[in-house]
Amino acid sequence: MAKFRLITDGSADLPETLVRERGITVVPFYVMLGAGDYLKQGEQLDSRAFYDWMVSNPGVFPKSSTPSTQDYIALFEESAKIGEPVLCVCITRKFSNSYQTAGIARDMVLDEYPDAQIAVIDSMVNTVLQGLFVLEACDLRDADWTLEAAVARLEEIRPTGRIFFTIGGIEYLAKGGRIGRLAGRVTAALNIRPIITLKEGEIFPSGIVRSREKSISKVVSIARDYLSQNFGSAGELAISVGYGYDPEEADAFRARTEELLQSLGLGQPVPVRHIGAVIGVHTGPHPLGICVLRKAL
Repeated sequence: MAKFRLITDGSADLPETLVRERGITVVPFYVMLGAGDYLKQGEQLDSRAFYDWMVSNPGVFPKSSTPSTQDYIALFEESAKIGEPVLCVCITRKFSNSYQTAGIARDMVLDEYPDAQIAVIDSMVNTVLQGLFVLEACDLRDADWTLEAAVARLEEIRPTGRIFFTIGGIEYLAKGGRIGRLAGRVTAALNIRPIITLKEGEIFPSGIVRSREKSISKVVSIARDYLSQNFGSAGELAISVGYGYDPEEADAFRARTEELLQSLGLGQPVPVRHIGAVIGVHTGPHPLGICVLRKAL
């Protein structure tokens, strides 16, 4: 038996094939497309269908909802009954209540199974970068690290996580309250493309430009600065490209990112991952970015 079971919420945006291969349990979020019932992520609504809907319904803003306490309790109890330690990795608490909900579920299960080992960790990241963080946790588990040691190591690498990205416009962030609504209206009117950095669990502005191409170039530029200052070899670096609606744009961006890595002496293949609905409701249909994390091993 592995040292611990690995659970993450649906923000991690890992492809189903990788979830199965690495033995990861995913707790889905729920998504509402404008009106009606919430749909279970992955089971009732996949990422491709979500982005197709967004593009076909401009100006209609979907919503997401966290997994329920019962969703987490069911999984934690399952492991507690067989004495299996659990590590649960959640989206940054500054974006969602998933971490708090999992914590409540852990405490409730511990009331009934006081000897259970359940660690809930705030990844302080989201989407494709959260997926990289979860895969590092997998590497620690598969190398037979104990639950306690793995949590300590993950907390060490957590501050190195960055997403450098751009979006099609700022109206979705404004609607979701991630930025001031006035700023959203002004930038949308001016057709300005924001460049954004996610670090320390929050988003920070990193510039504005007036075209998609310039915004992509700026993302590559700020990623270059961070990589050159913080990584000395490819073996230290976990990296991925994340995208929303346009897979052809993502493939071109991956090639550009691989060229960047070669120029810095960090050359390696860069996987392309689909940014799911949990974050897509805030970014709109055209997020594109580079996700970076220091490896755990």
